[in-house]
Amino acid sequence: MFFLWLTVDVLPYLDIERDSPVRHEYRRGLVYAMAGGTDNHDRIAFNLLKLIDNHFGDSSNCRFHSGNVKVNYQDDFYYYPDAFVTCDPRDKTDRYIKRYPKLVVEVLSPGTKAFDLGDKFEDYQQLDSLEEYVLIFQESQQVECRRRISAGSWETVIYGAGDDVLLESIDLRFASSNLYRGLDGQAG
Repeated sequence: MFFLWLTVDVLPYLDIERDSPVRHEYRRGLVYAMAGGTDNHDRIAFNLLKLIDNHFGDSSNCRFHSGNVKVNYQDDFYYYPDAFVTCDPRDKTDRYIKRYPKLVVEVLSPGTKAFDLGDKFEDYQQLDSLEEYVLIFQESQQVECRRRISAGSWETVIYGAGDDVLLESIDLRFASSNLYRGLDGQAG
C-alpha cells in the first residue's frame, strides 16, 4: 500500500531517501511512502530470489536485487521492485540505483495490485533494456509474465498452479509451486 507523502523535485527526493528509515517511491514529482508487506509477500519474493541465485551461481555477469535497490528511468520514476535482474555493466557504477534491468518482478498486494498491473507497467515499458515484467499473485498460484516481443509490443503468458514458469529473459524454468513454498495460509 502507498500513502501520498509530498510533492518534490527529484534531487530533494534522492536526498530525503538517502537518510530516511522508510522507503519511498517517486513518480513524476510525487513521493509515496511504502507500507510494510505481509509475511507471505516477503516469502514469495525470497523464494524467487533463491531460485534466481541458484540458477546464476557464481559465474554470471548478471546481478539480481531485492526490494531494497531502486530502478530508475530519467526523472520520471524511482521504484523499488520486489526483485529484478540486470546484466548491464553500466549498472555496476551506482550501488543504490539501477537503470538497465532486463527482468522486473512485482509480488501483487491488494493495495498496489491495480497500480502494478497498469501505470507501473506503463512506466517500466520506457526502459529499453526491459525484456520481461513478471507479476506474482498472492491469493492464488498465478504468475503473469509480460514479455517484450518488439518495440511497443508485449505478449502475456499466464501460469497457474501445477505449471512450470519460464522466465525467458534469464532462461530460468521452475515449478510455480516453488514460489509458494512455506507460506502461511497456502495460496491457491
